[in-house]
Amino acid sequence: MHVFRNLGEIPLDFGSTVLSIGNFDGVHLGHQFILQRLRQSAATRSAKSVAVTFDPHPLRFLRPETCPRLITPLETRLELLADAGVDAVLVLGFTAELSRMRAAEFVATIVRDALRAVEVHEGTNFRFGYRAEGGIADLSDLGRSLGFDVVIHGACQVRGWTVSSSKIRELLSRGEIRTARALLGHGFFVDSTPASGRGIGGTLTVPTINLAPYPELLPPNGVYVTRLRVTREWFDAVTNVGNRPTFGADSFAVESHLLDFRPMALDARTPLRLVFCRRLREERRWPSPEALKEQIMRDVAQAKRYLHLTRLLGTAES
Repeated sequence: MHVFRNLGEIPLDFGSTVLSIGNFDGVHLGHQFILQRLRQSAATRSAKSVAVTFDPHPLRFLRPETCPRLITPLETRLELLADAGVDAVLVLGFTAELSRMRAAEFVATIVRDALRAVEVHEGTNFRFGYRAEGGIADLSDLGRSLGFDVVIHGACQVRGWTVSSSKIRELLSRGEIRTARALLGHGFFVDSTPASGRGIGGTLTVPTINLAPYPELLPPNGVYVTRLRVTREWFDAVTNVGNRPTFGADSFAVESHLLDFRPMALDARTPLRLVFCRRLREERRWPSPEALKEQIMRDVAQAKRYLHLTRLLGTAES
């Protein structure tokens, strides 16, 4: 998959395109359906399939105090868009200049001139241009005048839910991991590196890894069945997200206890991917470290049963 970080990187001979524009946060089932349709159309038209996205998220630039934490930061989003099979992604830097671009100018400059679109696919709630002045009807009118078709897709429904990034964020913020997964069409995961501490910079000899501070979306405080990828190797884990109240101080951490631990090399740059599978319980204060240890053993047993069952059913998260 080609990744263009600005308009100047698009080759002059790139050819015509079938495209969709959006934030694509989560690259959920609704996004995947639209991307599948535009790929099919691009193949029919002998065109390239292209997703156009933004960095930073427009709200993070315009109203940072109201911008949600992202399900998928840019690099994760690019990986999922590659998995969706598009030929290219154009990452538009969301700047003051872009935010002031009127709807017609945005379409003429980017959709027609830079990407030579022959067809654009969007959902019914698509907005574009200065202060989101343009909607689907405006896009269709511009398509007719500028020479490209517009295909409008209704909302995707899963288990009675309307699939959207905002709905998935809401589910994740309540710890409803499995329902969020059903709407995403893939596991919810975060990519990070190890926090400084035990074993970092040498050989990890304890079965616990803490994630470095992570600025985007995390599920609420609690204990989770997880899978942790360390470089290329996967481990079953139980992960605590929270402040570890049994130990008194406010010490927020995302701390994973590896169930199939073995000593391994680990440093501050080791790539980690933590996949959340199921929420076991809320975080609570225990009367003593011993009582906490007993509860952890129960959490581990429950996690092992869950992971064993998912493997029997062929629904493992990684």
